[in-house]
Amino acid sequence: MSWFESLVLGLVQGLTEFLPVSSSAHLRLTAAFAGWEDPGAAFTAITQLGTEAAVLIYFRKDVARIISAWSRSLVNKAMRSDHDAQMGWLVIVGSIPIGVLGVTLKDQIEGPFRDLRITATMLIVMGIVIGIADRLAARDETGGKHRAARERKTLQDLNTRDGLLYGLCQALALVPGVSRSGATISGGLFMGYTREAAARYSFLLAMPAVLASGLFELKDASEGGHVSWGPTAFATVIAFAVGYAVIAWFMKFISTKSFMPFVYYRIALGIVIIALVTTGALSPHAAESAG
Repeated sequence: MSWFESLVLGLVQGLTEFLPVSSSAHLRLTAAFAGWEDPGAAFTAITQLGTEAAVLIYFRKDVARIISAWSRSLVNKAMRSDHDAQMGWLVIVGSIPIGVLGVTLKDQIEGPFRDLRITATMLIVMGIVIGIADRLAARDETGGKHRAARERKTLQDLNTRDGLLYGLCQALALVPGVSRSGATISGGLFMGYTREAAARYSFLLAMPAVLASGLFELKDASEGGHVSWGPTAFATVIAFAVGYAVIAWFMKFISTKSFMPFVYYRIALGIVIIALVTTGALSPHAAESAG
């Protein structure tokens, strides 16, 4: 991987990680359209450490408060009813599905799942799902001619069942094209949460899974020697800087705007990919990475 490739891919990772458009799909597609080798699942996981560092810093007060309350609840029974302590347990519970499936399906994630036909299909299908979830949320928020607006749930209402359902939604993002934020936010909207609550929990829930995945790939890559460390580290730093700016923008955007622009983009991109693959202009399979 060249330094220019790492710059472009780092920018793509930072721009798309937190938007409901699938960062893994865009990394794969950027390489395919540019005629570069597929950066691979390991590159994706490692550069996500940069974007997750941005999440940790942006939500540092929330993270510190949750970790503090959760830690104290381990020895202080009175703390176990505290919302932040419960949130710590809910993040752990919600991280179980993606942890189990990530290990179980590792070979498929790094191989067959990276087929562009699967990516295109997931872009379209999840785009439709996000669109439906967004419309349901908008209907509750604004009401209608024959119905009053309905109050949606906040993170204060989060329980074990919803936390696990969020986790199952997040696990869908193991398939490129789904989008971690898209799956978890739309899942939250279907369960009746506000856009802001769904997005905030989506970011908090992603931390353990992404950090564990990135550290695992770091260990695996160190032993296998199949990663270009300089360019990968550079891409990770770029992803961190861009990702932080995107989080700040996205949290403001979702409080007042619809997700429909992302829905239209996903569907259009999916259709373009299917057309290019069908006509033979684009190979559906990843090239072997040379490291």
